[in-house]
Amino acid sequence: MAAKKIVLTGDRPTGKLHLGHYVGSLKQRVKMQNSGDYEPFIMIADQQALTDNARDPEKVRNSLLQVALDYLAVGLDPAKSTIYVQSQIPALSELNMYYLNLVTVSRLERNPTVKSEIQQKNFNHSIPTGFLTYPVSQAADITAFKAELVPVGDDQEPMLEQTREIVRSFNAIYGPVLVEPQGIFPPKGQGRIPGLDGNAKMSKSLGNAIYLADDEAELKRKVMSMYTDPHHIHIEDPGQVEGNMVFTYLDIFDPDQAKVAELKEQYRHGGLGDVKIKRYLLEVLHNELDPIRARREEFAKDPAAVYAMLKAGSDHANEIANQTLAEVKDAMGINYFKNL
Repeated sequence: MAAKKIVLTGDRPTGKLHLGHYVGSLKQRVKMQNSGDYEPFIMIADQQALTDNARDPEKVRNSLLQVALDYLAVGLDPAKSTIYVQSQIPALSELNMYYLNLVTVSRLERNPTVKSEIQQKNFNHSIPTGFLTYPVSQAADITAFKAELVPVGDDQEPMLEQTREIVRSFNAIYGPVLVEPQGIFPPKGQGRIPGLDGNAKMSKSLGNAIYLADDEAELKRKVMSMYTDPHHIHIEDPGQVEGNMVFTYLDIFDPDQAKVAELKEQYRHGGLGDVKIKRYLLEVLHNELDPIRARREEFAKDPAAVYAMLKAGSDHANEIANQTLAEVKDAMGINYFKNL
């Protein structure tokens, strides 16, 4: 039997997870987990979240449980996936320190993903050092588990390349210890879901997201407020499907694509109102999200059990990361007291 491929992925705990996370990564993680072909390590990246939330640690702390609940609700299974907390794995910080010596500041500043996020967060010249160096921290996260595959969005490819550069540098200097990871990218056009306003990707910070935890009333409010065609004023008016978020979401979530095609045709010719089509989308989303919400509510009744699951996962992750750290220190010749 072929060995299972090691997969590493995760999320920053800065709030509950939304449909963008669900479409972009969570569904794929569950599918890979259940295939039996992979050994998934799923990290709640609280240290990384603190790189730009250091003055609001309560936000990160409170979000930890919310992210764990979302994981369990969508079907991630701690019996099949190692779900753990980044800050509880000390080896990651030590690996990060060694890797920092292999990367220049100018190389970090050239990283397109870092440059883009610095602009988005308006850091200007006041960039937290932890934020600038988080691609190195990611390299530690990935290599600690010798992950071969890392599911990411297209915008994260520069981060993976930075990890590969660090792996090559380390292996060239100290010997072949670390594994070069490869990215798993979503099919073209499916890596991101636009926000309710249609202006950007779905985002916690932009307030244009549907969360997996949203109750029935909140889901209805958000769907009924979605951006459609501003020129489609009367039901009989021809409407535009392109850029209309209702149809964008139907393309993603409705399994009956033949019906979606019919609705698009009707909308284009006139005779289909926005309220009616939004109600139909609401029904589609309920079919997808109601079972997730029900599971989430059940798990939320026992937060202690969720924390116990995270601790068990973190304990297992610690064992693996410590083994890699020992190999790294052996290769570097700094495991001074190994035989004492």
